[in-house]
Amino acid sequence: MAWVSLCQLDEVDEGRGKFVEVGGFQLAVFVHEGKPFVLDNRCPHAGGSLSGGHVESGCAVCPWHHWAFDLGTGQLRGRPAVKVRCYPARLLEREGKPALVQAELPIF
Repeated sequence: MAWVSLCQLDEVDEGRGKFVEVGGFQLAVFVHEGKPFVLDNRCPHAGGSLSGGHVESGCAVCPWHHWAFDLGTGQLRGRPAVKVRCYPARLLEREGKPALVQAELPIF
């Protein structure tokens, strides 16, 4: 496992997803209430891109069929057995530059 920089914080709009591909991972990056969250990008329902969705009540909502996955656990709202993988996320503050969104990924 290694902490990997995904993007600058100012590249992610609060409540909206951002697609990032790194090391073979396709990820959906969200910022909710100032905190970063990173999930696998592919919705298990029909393969929709979660990064094209938005945040609603602490969940990433798939733009295709509105399935909502908890940002912290990846569990589908109302059906916890269905989920997407979540990765630990953090902000790396940098003096004089925007903070970086990082995720702990099983690579590098």
